[in-house]
Amino acid sequence: MRKLIAVLMVFAVTAFGASNAHAVQPDEIMAEPAKETRARDLSRELRCMVCQNQSIDDSEAPLARDLRLLVRERIAAGDSDSQVIDFLVARYGEFVLLKPRFNPHTLLLWLLPPLALAGGGLALWSFARRRASSAAQGRDAPLKLSAEEEVRLTRLLATDPSERPREPRV
Repeated sequence: MRKLIAVLMVFAVTAFGASNAHAVQPDEIMAEPAKETRARDLSRELRCMVCQNQSIDDSEAPLARDLRLLVRERIAAGDSDSQVIDFLVARYGEFVLLKPRFNPHTLLLWLLPPLALAGGGLALWSFARRRASSAAQGRDAPLKLSAEEEVRLTRLLATDPSERPREPRV
């Protein structure tokens, strides 16, 4: 029992005590904690152009490091968060943002998922409605056996399985 508790404690400390690993190097950290917090927040919103599915805060790619340094330079120069983002979008395009802005260029990107969901729901509703109407009309009723098939089925069910004649294979 003690071993189980010890294993669970080690697991809990490992799982909940570990912080997220960031790729930010000690030489990149700004002296002012408020500015560093702003830089980290901005870095989490920006896509690594090499890794593409990681923020520059999490990526260890050299380009991500350059972008982190650029964000910190712009903050040190006195730019606001929106000015830093605008600068990077002007330089690298909307793709640099992990969460693209809602504008005419990204309209399809933002509207396609809800439209696809609505279309799927409409298709399911239409299918269910057609199925219900065909069931009401008796189209889905089970097929009836002919009299000859009924007699044959009764005969097969009444006999012992080992005595049944084998059907020829086709």
